[in-house]
Amino acid sequence: MVKETLQELLQIEHPVIMAPMFLVSNVAMSIEGMKQGIATCIPALNYRTLDELRAACKELKAAKTDNGAFGFNLIVNKSNPKFKGQLEVICEEGADFIITSLGSPKSTIEAAHKVGIKVFCDVVDVAMAKKVEGLGGDAIIAVNNEAGGHRGDMSPKQLIESINEACSIPVISAGGVGCKQDIDEMLSYGAVGVSVGSPFIASEEASVSQEYKQACVDYGAEDIIMTERISGTPCTVIKTPYVEKIGTKQTWIESILNKNRKLKKWVKMIRFSIGMKAVANAANKATYKTVWVAGPSIEYTKAILPVKDIVDKLVK
Repeated sequence: MVKETLQELLQIEHPVIMAPMFLVSNVAMSIEGMKQGIATCIPALNYRTLDELRAACKELKAAKTDNGAFGFNLIVNKSNPKFKGQLEVICEEGADFIITSLGSPKSTIEAAHKVGIKVFCDVVDVAMAKKVEGLGGDAIIAVNNEAGGHRGDMSPKQLIESINEACSIPVISAGGVGCKQDIDEMLSYGAVGVSVGSPFIASEEASVSQEYKQACVDYGAEDIIMTERISGTPCTVIKTPYVEKIGTKQTWIESILNKNRKLKKWVKMIRFSIGMKAVANAANKATYKTVWVAGPSIEYTKAILPVKDIVDKLVK
């Protein structure tokens, strides 16, 4: 079965989505990405209020190019109390696509399709992919074990091929892409496009500190480790002295409480809140408490560059 390419799905020039990154992604990056013929995506949670999200929608619509596209990422489970309002704003203002994470995309798919917005859904295994297809999702974002932040357990090849065998909708690979050769490899496995995040952290337009950007230049793939201390769920970060000091495993108290079915949800919510504050502090200002989220593809980051040059490195 021939599946629509990412270029056909979004009317873009290159099979690349600039992945949504908490605190990193912004309108300026997205506009530059669209100018280079790729799709771009911003986490709705990067905006504190719905008015700020609405303003971003309007600015992106005004700057949209003929060969680029833009979308937003929505956390669709109960940990995001802003979800319904964010979905409503995006559907009212318009976007090319939405990427859903961490929950059932059912209500998002239903609302977005009514106004012509495509919905792509993060999955880490075949079972989740089949559910997405059953709910009418337009494409699957296959998050593999080389992704930055919250990642899956399967290799890119294994995940892409197994989902393609089980599902008829397009598969977009997320994780492990830092150069043109990586994109070609993912396409050879059967992906129709790729979602690329970490290489864009060290962009001139990114909304993070120079220290965070420089860390992506100075550190490499061997410096990426998994930690449970950010959100309660394993997450990839740069192994800074501070991360080594606090350790990567949940505390013994959290471990005990997580075994209690009634308390588990609240423990995760508290850990997520504490962890996100630490990430925000490190991302936005110089601090010894450096918790920088990134994936192994920073191996290819050798300098802080404009988005235009990073896209050129990926597609040319």
